[in-house]
Amino acid sequence: MARIFLTGSADGLGLMAAQLLIRQKHEVLVHGRNDKRSRDALEAAPGALGAVTGDLSTIAGMRAVAEGVNRFGRFDAVIHNAGIGYREVRRVESDRGVPNVFAVNVLAPYLLTALIERPHRLIYLSSGMQRGVRPQMDDLLWTRRRWDGSGAYAESKLCDVLLAFAVARRWKSVLSNALEPGWVATRMGGPSAPDDLEQGYITQAWLATSDDKLARSTGECFYHQKRREPNPVARNVDTQEALLSECERLSGVALPA
Repeated sequence: MARIFLTGSADGLGLMAAQLLIRQKHEVLVHGRNDKRSRDALEAAPGALGAVTGDLSTIAGMRAVAEGVNRFGRFDAVIHNAGIGYREVRRVESDRGVPNVFAVNVLAPYLLTALIERPHRLIYLSSGMQRGVRPQMDDLLWTRRRWDGSGAYAESKLCDVLLAFAVARRWKSVLSNALEPGWVATRMGGPSAPDDLEQGYITQAWLATSDDKLARSTGECFYHQKRREPNPVARNVDTQEALLSECERLSGVALPA
């Protein structure tokens, strides 16, 4: 039996993964961005260990989530599932001027990784859209470029792969991987999305708990329980380090050595 924490688990893939893991007899901690969403998650995932609450678009909310998770003790795996999609306008709720897409999709996984007691496994949700972009490391917050929701989302999902690979490189004792669930029929993906919804959440649970040799890889990108080569930029160490530096600047917290 493993202990797993999932962000963004009140609905969609996060909830489906939580429900599957509970059926598999694992201890699962769920998350909602406010009290109602946390109650929704607990109601939809009976048998969950509990819920933590925090708005991942703000630094205070990220810290609240990390503190809440640490009160439950150490977890075997953390799945960074929460995300904002490509239809977003540029909204800023963080006191650091960070747009929501970057805050929820990138800065929150970074800060939670830094603050939550180190697990054995880390899974960062990405997207196939990460393949078609190059990160503008000098404008990750889109302050100089004209806002493009699709571009900002794709760039943030590439940053998730960069983060997963950077953590794998720095923390040799942790299995850290990125995961592309595919274009699936969730609220974000829309009802006509063509990919296999079941594989989208099964792969989360598999990477978090399986003893399969492939699931025990690190520094890899996965799609439907198979390796998938990421955007080549993701393996560039200088770009990984530039992202870590920017996240440290924005959050005020360094990734522990």
